[in-house]
Amino acid sequence: MKNVLATIVGFIAASLTVYVFESLIGHNLFPLPEGANPMDMEWIKNNMDQIPTGAKVMVVIGHFMGIVVGMFVAGLISKTSMVPAYIVGGLMLAATIFNIAMLPKELWFSISDILLAIAGLLLGKSLAKRQLRV
Repeated sequence: MKNVLATIVGFIAASLTVYVFESLIGHNLFPLPEGANPMDMEWIKNNMDQIPTGAKVMVVIGHFMGIVVGMFVAGLISKTSMVPAYIVGGLMLAATIFNIAMLPKELWFSISDILLAIAGLLLGKSLAKRQLRV
């Protein structure tokens, strides 16, 4: 039961981290153009060129940090298994890949997003593993 809780809480922590970096920090530091609706996928698809580069960078950082934080939290709660951390990391990586596939982006964005997501998995694994009781 503890591993189920670790997975759920880890995923929630990962999602909140992505939200903080993308929306709270990214949209405040790099405001979207007048009339933008970040919740409307069609608007984003049609206006990707109007989104500030800084906001896109914050999305990449958010995906990286979300994976790291989520895996760490899952490991912190579980303390006995890496499975919850792997599930959280896998779900967040899948979400990152889905995001890349669904929205037209510049090549630099797609490459950096996937590379940092993989780096996040490696760092998250290391941090989660340190939480295990041997």
